[in-house]
Amino acid sequence: MKHRLGAMVLAAAALVPAAAQASLFDDNEARKAILELRGRVAQNEEQAKARIDELVASNQRLNEQLAAVQRSLLDLNGQLEQMRIEMARLRGGDEQLQRDVADLQKRQKDLGQGIDERMRRLEPVKVTLDGRDFMAEPDERRTYDDAVALMRSGEFDKAALALAAFQRRYPSSGYGDSVRYWLGNAQYARRDYKEAINTFRTFVSAAPEHPRAPEALLALANSQAEMKDTKAARKTVEDLLKAYPKSEAAQAGRERLASLK
Repeated sequence: MKHRLGAMVLAAAALVPAAAQASLFDDNEARKAILELRGRVAQNEEQAKARIDELVASNQRLNEQLAAVQRSLLDLNGQLEQMRIEMARLRGGDEQLQRDVADLQKRQKDLGQGIDERMRRLEPVKVTLDGRDFMAEPDERRTYDDAVALMRSGEFDKAALALAAFQRRYPSSGYGDSVRYWLGNAQYARRDYKEAINTFRTFVSAAPEHPRAPEALLALANSQAEMKDTKAARKTVEDLLKAYPKSEAAQAGRERLASLK
């Protein structure tokens, strides 16, 4: 009995160190696991920190890029606004240019019309006078018309001066014969019979076929009669009757002969 009890005590004593050893093993493993866990945690923390740093750097770069883009957009908006201002200025300038061109074209048109009008005033015109056609300068025609208008209005002194001036200015004018005729009449009307005789003789000699030649011969005879040269007056009337027997002036000449004795 005692022997069995002792064996049991010895067996129990033998079991105590084994349990202690098992407990020590478990602690080592736990510490090792904890250390490994701590290592992994630290590693994860390092990786997380590195990732965070990377994200922060990336975010900073994005912010910088965004700021650069914003600056570029601001610059672009400024350029666009400047372009709009410039385009508005150009449109305004173009509108002004169009107005200037329109004004210039109008002035050119008016100038061209004015030049054409002045050219027409300077260009010779066709004149029909006393059954004859000829070309005359516009100023020449006006000068003749003004002189004859003075004659018809009874301003014989002015008419004589104007007609004489016309002869000097236009010695080869197609109006020449008519000017001589009217000048002779103006001289007769102002009682300058001597000059009237010379003018009418020149007229008849230069233009015997002129439709007013019979009237000029009759006026010549009247001028001679006023100068008391009856013989010359009768001779002139006889020439009138011989050269232009059917004219109205010839009929008046026949009546005039009766008074030329």
